[in-house]
Amino acid sequence: MSPGRRALAALLAASALAGGCIGTRERVPPGEIPTLPPVVPPVAPLPAPAPRPSEAELLALPDAVPRSEPRARLGNPPFYEVFGQRYTVLDSSAGYLERGVASWYGPDFHGVRTSVGEPYDMYSMTAAHRTLPLPAYARVTNLRNGRSVVVRINDRGPFKANRIIDLSYAAALKLDMVRDGTTLVEVRALEADGPPPPAPPPGEIYAQAGAFAVADNAERLRERLAGAGIAGVFVRSDTVAGRPLYRVRIGPVESVAAYDALVLQLHALGVSGVALAPN
Repeated sequence: MSPGRRALAALLAASALAGGCIGTRERVPPGEIPTLPPVVPPVAPLPAPAPRPSEAELLALPDAVPRSEPRARLGNPPFYEVFGQRYTVLDSSAGYLERGVASWYGPDFHGVRTSVGEPYDMYSMTAAHRTLPLPAYARVTNLRNGRSVVVRINDRGPFKANRIIDLSYAAALKLDMVRDGTTLVEVRALEADGPPPPAPPPGEIYAQAGAFAVADNAERLRERLAGAGIAGVFVRSDTVAGRPLYRVRIGPVESVAAYDALVLQLHALGVSGVALAPN
């Protein structure tokens, strides 16, 4: 075979091989562009979760230390609404003192962004509040056992009736309220300057149905509540800023369940604004 024919034969053989390869692919109808599968980048393995602190480590966790912080850009509107209820954010935490029911929130929210934009850490000394400016600091005292913690408030909530603060798991553990889920507490806002005030001594706890400047008005409410079957109603007389104040109180209140039931009874009688009474 001449060199020219040998070259031609080699060329035909190469063409046949190439044609065979093309023939093994799926045909594409005229006018259609083949679609290639998307390129999926390799997924980096997730970092291993941090080990959960032991109960002993959490009980030894130090309290939050009040310090001066600028008002957070997030979480501080003049007011906001949740479930149809409007809440007005306080201009300042100075002088804030309230008694009521505390709850706690944990694993379902761990790592979720708080109202100020920080991730929620259930193992830190933090809390959520409906109206205090964010961030703020407060001493929370369990009125059932006298235990007390200082927390940094960086979130909004709780939005269930009669609850005034939602504590982190760590703070709730130190107050010995994790098992029950709720407890009766006093919440006192703290300022950055000066030592925090001591925790109040535990004692009998009372609900307050109203406060009046006129004794007869207080007595009328007392009679109405007693006549409706509310037990333990009395009028306490105090002097505030040099003027008499007559407080209608009920109790003592032994538990969160008893307090919740009492609030429902009073609401049914048209008495709103019920709260745990200060000392």
